[in-house]
Amino acid sequence: MTDDYDVVIVGASIAGCASAILFANLGARVALLEKHSGMDAYKVLCTHTLQPSCLPVMKTLGLLPLLEEAGAHGHVTHLWTKWGWIAPRSAPGEDPLPHGVNVRRQTLDPMLRRLAAETPGVDLRLGQNVNGLLEEDGRCTGVRVTANGVETRLTARLVVGADGRNSTVGALSGLPVRLSANNRLGFFAQYRGLPEDAPSRVWFLDPDTAFAFPNDDGITVVACSPNKEQHTSAFRGDLEGSFERFVRALPDAPRIDEAERVSKIVGTLDLPNVYRKPYGPGLALVGDAALATDPLWGVGCGWAFQSAQWLVDAVGGAVANQHDVLPGLAEYGKAHRAALDSHHKLMEDYSAVRPFNVFERLLLSAAARDDGAARHYYSFASRLIDVKQFASPGSLLRAARVNAFHRLRNGSARVNQI
Repeated sequence: MTDDYDVVIVGASIAGCASAILFANLGARVALLEKHSGMDAYKVLCTHTLQPSCLPVMKTLGLLPLLEEAGAHGHVTHLWTKWGWIAPRSAPGEDPLPHGVNVRRQTLDPMLRRLAAETPGVDLRLGQNVNGLLEEDGRCTGVRVTANGVETRLTARLVVGADGRNSTVGALSGLPVRLSANNRLGFFAQYRGLPEDAPSRVWFLDPDTAFAFPNDDGITVVACSPNKEQHTSAFRGDLEGSFERFVRALPDAPRIDEAERVSKIVGTLDLPNVYRKPYGPGLALVGDAALATDPLWGVGCGWAFQSAQWLVDAVGGAVANQHDVLPGLAEYGKAHRAALDSHHKLMEDYSAVRPFNVFERLLLSAAARDDGAARHYYSFASRLIDVKQFASPGSLLRAARVNAFHRLRNGSARVNQI
C-alpha cells in the first residue's frame, strides 16, 4: 500500500505537531505519524517549561489561550548564585518582561496533538512505527511504516523527523551526528502544596544545579542535576533519599517536606548532548531530533517550537506551490545553526561540569547586584539574545562597572562602620 502526501512528519509531540499545523495552514497535505496509539501519550522526562523565545510561535499556532485555560503558569525565572539571587524585573515605566510558560507535558502534548488533528490538511496516524526511509536518486522520498502488522509506504516531497533525541529518522538518514558527554545526572519529581505564586527558580551551585518550576494544576516540578563524579553512587543506591537530601540542602530550598510528592522520581544517569545536521536531500530534523542539549537549561520545548517555525519559513512556500524544497532546506540549516549553535556550544561546554569561567562570573555577579544587568542576563537565559550579545564588549564593561561600584560601596560601608 502506498499513500502520497506533501509532507510526512514522524513524531506527534511538540516539534511534529507544530510543524504539521504550520505546513497545513499553508495548504500542504500532511501525514503526522506517532508511534504511540493513544492521543494522551506524553513525554515524561522533561523540564516542563517553555522559554519566552518561543512565544511568537505559540501565538501563531493559537496555543496560548488554550494554555491559559488549562492553568499554565507564566514565569520570569529567578536564579540563585553565590553572589545572591538574580531577580529580573522590568525597568520603571517600561513594559513587563517577556515571560515564559510552565506547563506539564501531560497537559501540553495531548492538547497539541488534538489541535493538529483538528487542523484541515493534517492526517494524524497513531500507532505507526517507522522502519525505513524511501529513497530515489539519493533523495529521501518517504517512509515505510508498520501498524497492526501491515506495512505501508508513505511518499512525500519532504520527510520531517520530529521523533526526539533518539530519532529513528535521524539514525536511518545517516546524517552526521556529534555526541558529547553530559557529566551531570538529571532527576525530576512533581509536588503539590508548594506555593503556586512562587517564581520559577534555578540554583547555580557551580557546578551542581537544581530548579523548581510552578506548573499547571497546582503542581511544582522540582529537579536536580548533580555532577556524576560525586553523586552517581549515592543516587544509584538510594534515589529517593539522595534526591530529597539534595533539594533540602539548597539555599532557600523548596519546602518539599511540607508538600505532597505526586509522582515518581524520574530521571537518568546518562543523557549525552546530541547535535545532528538538521537537513539532507528531501529530509529535515526538528526539535530534539536535530539538537538535544543538557536539560538543566530548559530549552528543549522552546527550540522544538522554534525549529518547526524555521523549517516552515524556509520550505513552506516550496511545499505549498509544488516547487523544489532542496534550496529551502539549506536555508533552514543556516537558520538553525545561526540561532542555536552558540547557545549549544556553551551548554555543551558547561555540561562537562566545569566552574564558571571569568566572563560568566563577571556577568552573573553583576546581574545579582544590578537591575539592568539582571535584565540583560534574563534576555540571554530566555534565549532572546545570543552568546555574542550576552558577552559583548559593552556588556562586559557595564558588568565590570557594576562590580567596581559594588566593591567601592561596600568598602565605604565598612569604613563607616569602623
